[in-house]
Amino acid sequence: MDSLFDSAAEEATPQPLAVRMRPRTLDEVIGQRHLLGQGTPLRRLVESEAPMSLFLWGPPGTGKTTLAYVVSNVTKRRFVEISAVSAGVKDVRAAIDDARRELGMTGRQTVLFVDEVHRFNKAQQDALLPAVENRWVTFIGATTENPFFSVISPLLSRSLLLTLESLSDDDVRAVLERAVSDPRGLGGRATLAPEALDHLVRLAGGDARRSLTYLEAAALLADDITAEVVEKAVDKAAVRYDRQGDQHYDVISAFIKSMRGSDADAALHYLARMIEAGEDPRFIARRIVIFASEDVGMADPTCLQTAVATAQAVQLIGLPEGQINLAQAVIHCALAPKSNAVVKAIGAAIGDVRRGLIGQVPSHLRDAHYPGAAKLGHGEGYKYPHDYDHGLVRQDYAPEQVRDRRYYEPTRHGAEAPVAERWSKIRDFLRGS
Repeated sequence: MDSLFDSAAEEATPQPLAVRMRPRTLDEVIGQRHLLGQGTPLRRLVESEAPMSLFLWGPPGTGKTTLAYVVSNVTKRRFVEISAVSAGVKDVRAAIDDARRELGMTGRQTVLFVDEVHRFNKAQQDALLPAVENRWVTFIGATTENPFFSVISPLLSRSLLLTLESLSDDDVRAVLERAVSDPRGLGGRATLAPEALDHLVRLAGGDARRSLTYLEAAALLADDITAEVVEKAVDKAAVRYDRQGDQHYDVISAFIKSMRGSDADAALHYLARMIEAGEDPRFIARRIVIFASEDVGMADPTCLQTAVATAQAVQLIGLPEGQINLAQAVIHCALAPKSNAVVKAIGAAIGDVRRGLIGQVPSHLRDAHYPGAAKLGHGEGYKYPHDYDHGLVRQDYAPEQVRDRRYYEPTRHGAEAPVAERWSKIRDFLRGS
């Protein structure tokens, strides 16, 4: 397809607001400042005439397609878009042949943009290699998944990988305000009430395209866009939630306490409120990781594994799909047996250290690898546990000042019960009881 910046095409078919508001230059792009500053690789590539190969990796609505259009528009190159969802090897080769023909006949270069390139199989990606290697096209691939896992190495190694970040609330706000006033957008024909703007920002979740889609839907209902109009247009209630205010702290507090109280339903309710209000899913995931050790701990050690995996999944795929991972972790944490023995143990140990109960490291435990350590008696008398039955040997490990202190006091809940029994026997043996 030809570039959507073609004025005749724009006049023939009314474009959605999100398309009409696509930036035409790098300076018009909102967000992604780490990619667009003076002297950055992307800006240098755009300002040069040489063909290039790029992978744009980031969550939905962060500007991957926009940047591809901008590259095409600024460099005056022909724009061809292929969707990896529906295209096959035949389509890829046809697009490349057309680009070569255009380059040979007119000298005009082509931007070949492949959306969701991670959906291409190996054969389809292999079909792109000749065009990239011979620079018949400026190839730009967009992906929401880690390209190191989904793109073949030969293609990735010949391309520049740029990582896009979710837009901040201020970025989305700027996108909406520009759309209201810009002649390409609503052209000042509608007004956007502050509470409606806040609601749209929350609904967007860092996705500029989503925010403009919702704004356009609201503008079809009324020129005076209020929060109630937005609610009606997108069928989503305006969740009263200020990420910097009381609601933020109250809801996250209730969320944690519901998981601690083993009420999975209540915890899921608060999770849903945070997601719908546009809370950063990475913040939610971090709280779950903390909870897994603070409130579950050794009662179910797999809970931490689930929490960490969830945090990684959310970072990798974002919302909306990430909400499923969050929900799984919440249910696991809520229904797991509870123990705060880990947090109490480290708290007690830190408390003793802060009170000055430190003491000298026993000589037999000190580092004996450096020259002269033996003369100081370091390591002398150390008993290697692997040389003894059951891997245990009685010797002093803690400094004298805290030798009789007890920090880890396991519960008898869940998987911590056998741990408690084993620890009791080990501690009695080591202490000579």
